[in-house]
Amino acid sequence: EAQLVESGGGSVQAGGSLRLSCTASGFIFDDSDVGWYRQGPENECELVSTLSGDGSTYYRDSVKGRFTISQDNAKNTMYLQMNSLQPEDTAVYICAAVTSVNGRSRGRCIGLYNYWGQGTQVTVSS
Repeated sequence: EAQLVESGGGSVQAGGSLRLSCTASGFIFDDSDVGWYRQGPENECELVSTLSGDGSTYYRDSVKGRFTISQDNAKNTMYLQMNSLQPEDTAVYICAAVTSVNGRSRGRCIGLYNYWGQGTQVTVSS
């Protein structure tokens, strides 16, 4: 069964760092499009960052300069390095991979991805 499994979430104080990992099984990332979303306490979901197959990246304004998305094809894993974390970054972070016309959204997380992770909690205290 193809799936994505996140890890690396946790609780940190403001200004701290975390690195989220998202490992794929049952399929290969290769140069597919991947992304990270986050779902806040009121269940709103926002796109945090994407990495396209051509290497281009997108970051929402609030995380630019603090977060970095990357991918290691040898490990079939994608990452989100988060620095200078702030309380407003508190959310469940969800990874997604492989866009296609047959892709789907995940609840309030809008996107055309074939695969979605279950999410990992990140809590930032002030």
